[in-house]
Amino acid sequence: MNIDEQKIPQATAKRLPLYYRFLEHLHATGKQRVSSTELSDAVKVDSATIRRDFSYFGALGKKGYGYNVHYLLSFFRKTLNQEEVTKVFLIGVGNLGTALLKYNFSKGENTQIVAAFDIDSRVIGKEIGGVEVYHMNEMQSVKKSNDAAVAILTVPSSAAQESAEKIVEAGVKGILNFTPARLTIPDHVRIHHIDLSVELQTLVYFLKNYPLPT
Repeated sequence: MNIDEQKIPQATAKRLPLYYRFLEHLHATGKQRVSSTELSDAVKVDSATIRRDFSYFGALGKKGYGYNVHYLLSFFRKTLNQEEVTKVFLIGVGNLGTALLKYNFSKGENTQIVAAFDIDSRVIGKEIGGVEVYHMNEMQSVKKSNDAAVAILTVPSSAAQESAEKIVEAGVKGILNFTPARLTIPDHVRIHHIDLSVELQTLVYFLKNYPLPT
């Protein structure tokens, strides 16, 4: 079973990793079952939404009992393909790119940056966080030995479109775009945008207009 085949709403799909992360924590502490209310308190999603999200996958729990932590964790591990290693390319070894290389998903061994790319001769050929930095023009040849499914784009906005085109040419099917640029890419490539400045402005807006109770 996978998310696409079940036609799960995108909002639900985005919440699944939150549930999975908390279930990992529960399992590590030896907890055997959890209620939707407990999940709600932990991940800050209302319990009705959690029950609706889970309902897309069938009967995952029992009324009056809640959810079996081990079963739920195993189910979402398979659903989210957590049993397989996802290889990732990083494009743009600036400040953000370097930080991501040093971090390299250390909390989740199923996701790994396997190669980085840039055009700066000062970083090409170096290893950062155990990951070698190649020239952008080598992406297609590197992909033959490291079949990455996703590329993280952290280049300057002025280089974003050209870099995205090289990613597509190399055969990568997903792009996580950290630049403010809105890119033109083929329909068969999925792109997710993460604009840190927009996220920060949104947070400040909510803090000012919808203050939390003290």
